[in-house]
Amino acid sequence: MSADDELRTTARRVIDANRYLVLGTLDPDGRPRLSPVYFTPARYRDFYWVSSPDAHHSHNVRERPAVEIVVFDSSVLPNQGQAVYISATAREVPPDDLPDVVGEAFDPGGRGGKAFAPEELSGDGDLRLYVATATAYDVHVGAGHPTHGTGIDRRVATDPTE
Repeated sequence: MSADDELRTTARRVIDANRYLVLGTLDPDGRPRLSPVYFTPARYRDFYWVSSPDAHHSHNVRERPAVEIVVFDSSVLPNQGQAVYISATAREVPPDDLPDVVGEAFDPGGRGGKAFAPEELSGDGDLRLYVATATAYDVHVGAGHPTHGTGIDRRVATDPTE
């Protein structure tokens, strides 16, 4: 396995193994807003979550769709952590698109989340479906990593979709 393949594999493994991501949005005053959200990945490119359209981060996504995402396992011991950092563009999925994407947005058999029907995510429903489409990825590489380690923790660019 090449060094690049190793990074892509790490990114895929981290995304597949975790159910929550930290969504970073920007408030109107430029302050970051961080929100943990339960997510479903599709093709390692699209990251879906359900939220109230009145949630703080939902307002931020409507006004400033550029977001940052971190996926990681917080239960591991120090120096054993792996993470994927994702730059993305987020949006609410329009009602007309819901029937086409709910199949990939909800995978109750594999991830444990509820599979919402399109009518629950539109009209008078309290929730909406959001998607962040990745534009760039970095993988956390620990200081002592056997292939990529340099003595300090750092981020290394990769693309798990390749």
